Amino acid sequence: MSFSVRLLGTHPARLHSWMPVLALALVFIASGCTRGMNPVTGNTRALGYSWEEEIQLGREADQQIQQQYGVYDDEEVSAYVDEVARRVLAKSHMRRPDTPQQFRDTEFTFRVLDSPIVNAFALPAGYIYVSRGLLAHLNNEAQLAMVLGHEIGHVAARHASQRAARQQLTQIGLLGGAVVGQSVLGGEAGSQILNLGGTAAQLISLSYSRDHERESDALGVEYSALAGYEAGEGAAFFTALKRQRDQSGQALPAWQSSHPDPGNREVRVRQMAEEWRSRTSMTERNEPAYRSAINGIVVGNNPRQGFTENSTFYHPELRFQFPVPASYRLVNQTQQVVMVSPNEDALIGLTFAEEDTPEAAAQAFVGQQGLTVVSQDTRRFNGVTAQRALVEAQQQNGGTVRVLAYFFEHEGTPLMFQALTSGAQYDTYRTAFVRTIEGFAPLTQPDKLNRQPTRLYQQEADRSGPFRSFVDSSTLPDEMTLEDLAIMNQVGIDETIEAGQMLKLPR
Repeated sequence: MSFSVRLLGTHPARLHSWMPVLALALVFIASGCTRGMNPVTGNTRALGYSWEEEIQLGREADQQIQQQYGVYDDEEVSAYVDEVARRVLAKSHMRRPDTPQQFRDTEFTFRVLDSPIVNAFALPAGYIYVSRGLLAHLNNEAQLAMVLGHEIGHVAARHASQRAARQQLTQIGLLGGAVVGQSVLGGEAGSQILNLGGTAAQLISLSYSRDHERESDALGVEYSALAGYEAGEGAAFFTALKRQRDQSGQALPAWQSSHPDPGNREVRVRQMAEEWRSRTSMTERNEPAYRSAINGIVVGNNPRQGFTENSTFYHPELRFQFPVPASYRLVNQTQQVVMVSPNEDALIGLTFAEEDTPEAAAQAFVGQQGLTVVSQDTRRFNGVTAQRALVEAQQQNGGTVRVLAYFFEHEGTPLMFQALTSGAQYDTYRTAFVRTIEGFAPLTQPDKLNRQPTRLYQQEADRSGPFRSFVDSSTLPDEMTLEDLAIMNQVGIDETIEAGQMLKLPR
């Protein structure tokens, strides 16, 4: 997936190098199907994992998800989402008296991810995530409850384990071997390097079937209705998704790729909600509480975590900058920033070094088995002293891969810049590699250091008029259009807004 969140993070973490030529292929070998109970139906069926295995898989993948996306740094928002989620969870199959104890005792974890993309997903055994981008697109607590209920439904119905059993997983190639095995890193190589590795990638790759999504929609309606929410409100969210898909001309991550068409879902959600209305009291929308909770939420990309301007990448929090090669696609992630050449046959990436010093990191790098050291020296640029190494490794197709690596400290933190391409193309890309890496410098410009994110604030309309008349276009983030903001408010651009109606407006 391609998304822009946080680079590296403000607290250094020890990571393995992302460079594929240096990593072993991460492969999941399924241990075979097992039989287990589905808490929703009460039936025993073939599953890919035991419940104990699901708990372990979820725990491992949660760490990777946090590293990859970053957790939104707002305790009040996180506490609010957790409170709503636990209210819905209490009405789910995971907390019912007739559900076996091992399921009822399972602890759930709810996190808000620091991503502007509209996204929500679940991992096995109770790890559930919503993005700040999704929260910005909801208008009330009932809509949030339905989304959370849907994700709780995936966990309760053990959909990931069902999918694993159905696909009979034997091997899923991930970062590393899958990339090295391709000739000169062409085609999908650039995309693969940007994706999650490890357990998280394996689980997310198990995209749910349409039947699973429909079942989770039904469970989301059921759980939120039993919690007292107006479950039909979830339909408005699916309408917003459809509008966003239609505007972008392509499917949205997660909620559009594996999920049924949102235009059909809104109809089904309303129908299912009406069926539950005769069985339980479901009147709560809690719009004021929801709007208060998300007031001031960051919208769009957060420049505090890195932004590109005039072909230069700036990171205000970590106080550095470097040039971006012309036409390269830059992807800013929690633990790394990656630049991909137009033909996806060369990569440049910056991340934390694993060792405590640049010297130790460089030594560990060149000492890896299978690498031939072409050259090694010390370079100085922009007040930085870096350990530099150029290494070469054989490809499976008989060619070679060259990696140019620099190891240095920035404000006491060891960093690692690496550039990768085939041996045959190294001379073609060498100038861009060196110019980018040796262009790294401390960030001192006040206007860049003080750059602040755009936030979404609640505002009451002081008059009646079309939605567009309430928007100051100069306050929109660069990547956001007026239509995007209208979708976020679940209104049309020219729809009449009545005096007193609440709006979400950026500033």
